[in-house]
Amino acid sequence: MPFKNVKTGAERLPLPRSQMLRLDLLPCFDAAARTLSFTLAAQELNLTQSAVSRQIQLLEDSLGTPLFERRHRALVLTEAGEVMQRATRDALERLRDASARVRPGPRLRQVAMTCTQGFASLWLIPRLARFAADHPLVDVRISATMDMMDLERHRLDVAVRFVPSSAGRGRALFEEVVQPLCAPSLLRQPGAPLRQPADLAHHTLLTVERPAGHAITSDWDPWFQVMGLQDMRMKNAMHFTQYADAVAAAVAGQGVVIGRLPLLQSLLDKKQLVAPFRSGGAATRRGYYVEVAEHAHDNPDALDFANWLRAEAERG
Repeated sequence: MPFKNVKTGAERLPLPRSQMLRLDLLPCFDAAARTLSFTLAAQELNLTQSAVSRQIQLLEDSLGTPLFERRHRALVLTEAGEVMQRATRDALERLRDASARVRPGPRLRQVAMTCTQGFASLWLIPRLARFAADHPLVDVRISATMDMMDLERHRLDVAVRFVPSSAGRGRALFEEVVQPLCAPSLLRQPGAPLRQPADLAHHTLLTVERPAGHAITSDWDPWFQVMGLQDMRMKNAMHFTQYADAVAAAVAGQGVVIGRLPLLQSLLDKKQLVAPFRSGGAATRRGYYVEVAEHAHDNPDALDFANWLRAEAERG
């Protein structure tokens, strides 16, 4: 079937098969044109020098013109060779780009999990790089909220529930202990010693807002009760909607926060926060428990993530 020239409208017949360009010869030509050496091209393509020379000869025969000048121990592109090199390089680059776009990459696997904001920002996220290093193809998606999300309805694989120990399923990652924490600079504050619990009356309480009906100091209440300080009145208070913000204020030396351990253990280890009193913490009878959705038992990545959480908790 004749083809029509789009510019002139003139018809032309298709080339005979014997004169059609051998596309399989172009990678060999490209290597030889770049290196100007049949020997180096052969090494690059893992061929013999004679095989490269033969493929170049076939390409020249199909084009009806030489592409190289064979000089003593040297190759030089002819004018036709330079034209073909530019076209070949452009064509091969386009093919490489196209193949990279259409070739499916490694399938990214996913684990969707939910936990509290405090657990996510203070305990999970600082450790998550270790899981990612061992599972580079797994995408962990975190829904950090105080809401008790239904795993099946929201298509979540794993939950870390912060619940009363009596309501927890299985063995806890860890149970919570609370005690006051502050920046080291606060211990050295002149005129406001911080040596015994009663000294808290001279400092700012950092607390997290609770739903209606809860006392503004409810996050402090377990410790106050153990210490017999239910009537404690501190100098003033700063209220935050997120526990991580209250912790950040404590690190900045703006007051005393009730420290939830072991969530804040790393800040104690780094001496960014200190426990001002020798008296131990108060157990809240609440803990963090891992729950795996029914549908996620067929997801090996979700099971690996749940086991990793337990191993990290044992690691401390």
